[in-house]
Amino acid sequence: MNLLTRYLQREIYLSVGLVFAALIMLFAFLDLIHELGVMGHGQYSLGYVLLFVVLTIPGHIHELFPVAVLVGAIFALVQMAASSELTVVRASGASLWQMIGALFRIALPMVALSFCVSEFVAPPSERMAQRLRLKVQNSQVALKEFRSGVWVKDERSFVNVKSVMPDTSLRNVDIYRFDDTYHLQAITNAERASYIEDGLWRLETVKETRFDKQGVRTTAMPGLEWRSALTPGILSVLLVVPEQMSAFDLYQYTSHLKENHQKSARYEIAMWNKLVYPFALLVMMILALPFASYQRRSGGISAMIFMGIVMGLVFHFVGRLFASLGAINDWQPFYSATAMTGLFLLLGMAMLWWTERR
Repeated sequence: MNLLTRYLQREIYLSVGLVFAALIMLFAFLDLIHELGVMGHGQYSLGYVLLFVVLTIPGHIHELFPVAVLVGAIFALVQMAASSELTVVRASGASLWQMIGALFRIALPMVALSFCVSEFVAPPSERMAQRLRLKVQNSQVALKEFRSGVWVKDERSFVNVKSVMPDTSLRNVDIYRFDDTYHLQAITNAERASYIEDGLWRLETVKETRFDKQGVRTTAMPGLEWRSALTPGILSVLLVVPEQMSAFDLYQYTSHLKENHQKSARYEIAMWNKLVYPFALLVMMILALPFASYQRRSGGISAMIFMGIVMGLVFHFVGRLFASLGAINDWQPFYSATAMTGLFLLLGMAMLWWTERR
């Protein structure tokens, strides 16, 4: 059994690596083309564009892992079947379940790698990429994070935000307003701030302290409008989209939403996707195994590879469609996130049954 695993391991890892390199280069090139359209805004030069593209690669690695594993495994198995190597393996007494066990052992290191990238590499890398682009494109607003929260310079005001939520609403906001000579005019504290439109925010549960020649005056208000150069697009660079957040952060935020009786479907779906997606690699291995029965008279190797590419892209894009529909229609998050993985598992089992019957 260990001999069979080592025999398949080298070929599959090599093929998956080659496919991964091709896919990453393709998606990085598409990102580059997109970013070239905004190159030149502020100090956003070609060097920054290339750095931005490099920082977004870890996110693509997580997304494309199942596609690369499926196509790479199919390529390796079809090549080995074409040279009758797998025929010799099966004739030597290797059963179907032994083949599945060997492929699972080969996939397990890739499952661990996929999980580590999605949890510990992609989220901070994506955040760095977005901050880099904002910094070199926008000179009106400066962002800085400390233990006391996020500090923002907004024209003649300094804003301290304790928490920026994934929906870009703000919690515990302090606004320090200064005059032209940088003398403190007022301090405004709000428990929550929500964006309305065109640079206009709605502050809730507000306490304002003014400093003038008459002395210090404090006023409490249920709400107040606040106009600022800040926008959700600017603040979102402090975060990543739900699909690029870690499962731990998603769990914490969905718990927060539920405690406040708010909709959490999108974040729950993203959380389940994060947890289930690495195990989709095992499903891809099952789906690739029927191609081991390839025979030359059944068609060219290129046709098998093309079929694998199509199946991988269907898994990737239709899976994202299921997640979006689930968030819109309030479907059960677990099923919305795992629907495509389950369907592909059933498809792989059906293909295995059909090939064994033959």
